Amino acid sequence: MSRIKRIAILAVLAIGTYILMSSIYTVSEVEQAIITQFGRPVGAPVTDAGLKFKVPFIQDVNLIDKRVLEWDGNPSDMPTKDKLYVSVDLFARWRIVDPLQYFLRLHDERSAQSRLDDILGSETRNAVAKHELIEIIRTTKERVPLRDTLMTNAGRQLDVGSLVPIQKGRKLVEQEIFAEAAEKVRVFGIELLDIRFKRINYNESVRPKIYDRMISERRQIAERFLSEGNGEAARIRGNRVRDMNKIQSEATGRSRRSAAWRTRRPPKSTPRPTTRVPKRSRSMNSHGPCRPTSPSSPKTRPLCCPRTATCSSS
Repeated sequence: MSRIKRIAILAVLAIGTYILMSSIYTVSEVEQAIITQFGRPVGAPVTDAGLKFKVPFIQDVNLIDKRVLEWDGNPSDMPTKDKLYVSVDLFARWRIVDPLQYFLRLHDERSAQSRLDDILGSETRNAVAKHELIEIIRTTKERVPLRDTLMTNAGRQLDVGSLVPIQKGRKLVEQEIFAEAAEKVRVFGIELLDIRFKRINYNESVRPKIYDRMISERRQIAERFLSEGNGEAARIRGNRVRDMNKIQSEATGRSRRSAAWRTRRPPKSTPRPTTRVPKRSRSMNSHGPCRPTSPSSPKTRPLCCPRTATCSSS
């Protein structure tokens, strides 16, 4: 065999090998393929794993992931129904169920992630704006507040620190976001599997307001305890004054009764005081001031002076 024939045979074998290698492709268990011819999809999507064939040079293989994929959005600030700005961090799980529709609308995973950012971000913003903060961060509806023993008054718990009632909770809010977003991403050949809040935090601009409100609530509780304590102290002082007045009145009554009893029945050892009234002199004139006797009277009357109680005959 001549040298030229040998070179020709080797060239044909090389070209055949290259054409054969260009027409063979493999699909793994975690992938699915779309065959395109001049940029347009041809035939049905290849979803089974194995060795496959295509037309060389004019057909291309576009591999698409079949596994569950992750979407992790960036934290974004959004307002709640009670006008509080919170930073919400969300994540989701999704997969491609219609590779042909996915390829026609999005073409690759980078475009799919960008579209998920728009859809999930807008639905999350709408859901957060329709609910209050307590509905987004809490789940348990039958919550019972923890109370200190100091908050018990005569066996009755004071009505302080009551919890705000929850109508829906975080899980129902997540389900609302999931239901709305799943309908919108289905047209892209994507199935949304799950969505969860990763983290919810107060915005930096509203944190001081939140802390001030917490401080004011605690001050209200402290003022209520203080007012109730002052009322109890006033009641105790009033009872003390009333008891003292009662004791003082009872002691005064006993002393008066004792004094009256001693006045009615004096003891034998104490002699009764006696007062002596001096007898009036017989020679004193009891009819008025002293007057001289008349010269016509048969008998001579004495001239009496009531001050000195002496009499002199005229």
